[in-house]
Order: sequence, then structure tokens, then C-alpha cells
Amino acid sequence: MRSYNLFRLKGDQGLCCAVPESHVVPRFVTGGRWSFGGKVEEHSTATPGFDGKAAATSVRFNGFYLFQVMDRPTH
Repeated sequence: MRSYNLFRLKGDQGLCCAVPESHVVPRFVTGGRWSFGGKVEEHSTATPGFDGKAAATSVRFNGFYLFQVMDRPTH
């Protein structure tokens, strides 16, 4: 089972980037626009919007997986 480091784009967009722990974090996930959002397991359902199968496919081609959190708490 693969573990991912999760990065969240700051703001209300809900955009997330999951990067396998064994991979280098992409250059666009730098600076003050992204924040570390914890870790997620490939088969976890704890992170809304995260799809383990889609993540595995995306990582195979891109080295990371972008997704949008679909169920965010309202302010």
C-alpha cells in the first residue's frame, strides 16, 4: 500500500496535490501558495475526493495526483 503526502492550495478552491512519499514534490507545490495537509493512504476514504485508483494512474504518468476536495466544511 502506498502512502502520499498531501498538499493543499491555500484558499477556498479545495485543490489538493498528493505525492507518494518516495517521489520528489513537484516544483509548482512550493512557496506560500500550498500548505502541507498531512498524509493519506492509497485505499483511504478519509479524504473526500481522493481516489486511490486514479492516484495510482496519475502518479504513473505525472509523478503526482491532483484532485479537488468535494466535501469541505463550510465557514
